[in-house]
Amino acid sequence: MTTEFNAISQIIESRRTIKPNQYNGRQIPDEQIKQLLRLADWAPTHAHTEPWRFRVYGGPKVPQFCHDHAELYRQHVAPEKFLQATYDKLLHMGDHTSHILIAYMRRGDNPKIPVLEEVAATSCAIQNLLLGATTLGIASYWGSGGMAYHPPMKTYLHLREEDLVLGILYLGYTDKPSPEGKRKTPLEEKVEWM
Repeated sequence: MTTEFNAISQIIESRRTIKPNQYNGRQIPDEQIKQLLRLADWAPTHAHTEPWRFRVYGGPKVPQFCHDHAELYRQHVAPEKFLQATYDKLLHMGDHTSHILIAYMRRGDNPKIPVLEEVAATSCAIQNLLLGATTLGIASYWGSGGMAYHPPMKTYLHLREEDLVLGILYLGYTDKPSPEGKRKTPLEEKVEWM
């Protein structure tokens, strides 16, 4: 194997989901966030639609977003389904988080491009960003909880009906070692050679 293949294999295989409660509060330089966004921008895209979009929250905007997210949950969940623990979790997700990025798919104007391909392209952009974060020693969490996929979040972000939030990315540093990676299903069961 080539050195380059070994290097990228190591990055891909060592990427882990690290929850924000394990972050240490140290701030990521904005220039590194910009580097990660440049990597995201090189995702594959059918007909060059480039549907990925990111809202970046840093500094005092991190706790503000978490507060707003928790309040969206409180305001839009039926009282009998409201859980104080969920509210508190959303409220405190940014306590030690450096940056929060909302990743969403902005639907292009070409109806020939299937929505699925636009979602896939945006997901690839997110993966590029997460792999770059791993390379820089930045912990990451691709969150989908709370109101991430619900209409009130679209309204909060001023998105159009045809746009889709694909996740809330929490970035920070951690002092804890990364957990071991695992796969539950052997690769041989996922591949059929013809």
